[in-house]
Amino acid sequence: MPDAPREAGPGTPRREPRLRALDGLRLVAALMVAAYHYGGRGGAVTEAWGSSPKVQFPTLHAFFAYGCLGVQVFFVISGFVICMSGWGRSLTSFFASRASRLLPAYWAAVVLVTAVFALPVVAYDAVSPSDALVNLTMLQQPLGVDRVLGVCWTLWAEIRFYALFALCVVLPGASRRRVILFCALWTLAAAIAQGADEPLLDLVLMPEYAPFFVGGIGLYLVHRDRRDACAWGVVGVSWLIGQHHAVRELWHAPSADAFSNRTSLGIVLVVTFGFVAVAAIALGWLNRVNWRWLTVAGALTYPFYLVHEHLGWVVIHALHRGLGLASAETFALTVASMLLLAWLLHRGVEKPLTPRLRAALSGRR
Repeated sequence: MPDAPREAGPGTPRREPRLRALDGLRLVAALMVAAYHYGGRGGAVTEAWGSSPKVQFPTLHAFFAYGCLGVQVFFVISGFVICMSGWGRSLTSFFASRASRLLPAYWAAVVLVTAVFALPVVAYDAVSPSDALVNLTMLQQPLGVDRVLGVCWTLWAEIRFYALFALCVVLPGASRRRVILFCALWTLAAAIAQGADEPLLDLVLMPEYAPFFVGGIGLYLVHRDRRDACAWGVVGVSWLIGQHHAVRELWHAPSADAFSNRTSLGIVLVVTFGFVAVAAIALGWLNRVNWRWLTVAGALTYPFYLVHEHLGWVVIHALHRGLGLASAETFALTVASMLLLAWLLHRGVEKPLTPRLRAALSGRR
């Protein structure tokens, strides 16, 4: 792909070819998170297995524990995609695009998980009807309401990112200079918020996640012009700060009482993988990875991510403790069943509702 010019006016949307390798990377990140939820942590999944995942996966559990970093990979991808999709769009169009992308599958997942957990044969407690209704707004976390979906905390981070990007970049009109200024100011403000230890600043500026979103934005600028030194600087600083936050949040000293003993080097390597993988896509090195099935994989990622954790517990319990299947078979069949459910949600919910909701929010008839 030839390098793009550095500047593009806010009224000239850039038509991007489908980056199917990015779809594949999305699914890889989602599978990383699923591996963590099924075999890389303790908690409620222990009840599903009947014992600790350490017992179920004596060797693999140590690797599965790094799967939680799939979230950081998601955030790098999100920075890239949101900058790409928001470039040249009006605020209304950007809002309609994001809302229609997130809400249909999310609403369906909230209703489905609430209904399944309410069944007498399911051992997990459902949230109250009032809390379930609040969950439909995606604002349950700041309101202090019990969550239906364990993974929805990441959506709350995404929403705050969308709001910052919309107000600072989309509303005035995207340009290279404005995007770089946004990245620089958010990076600086997030560092100040970290030092100030002020809850409101932390809530708005998300210092622990900002480097990943900003790094993804920088990589989209690299995608537009690989010779852009400022963009590479944004990426480099974001990686340096991002690995610091990941190590600080996820590393702990080896302990027999802790489920996981992630090493700081392992955490840095996974974070680096996320940046390098998106960089390879941005630079066009993976353009040959253009298989059509990757588009389907990308479409399944979001609904799979929404339903895999809590409904996965139910499937694991049924297969492993109910039918007596081995751990490896249970793991594989649980992932496969969640992918099938994701496909059904995509076909039955997202495909019909997403364009209708986008048209309604855009004011189109």
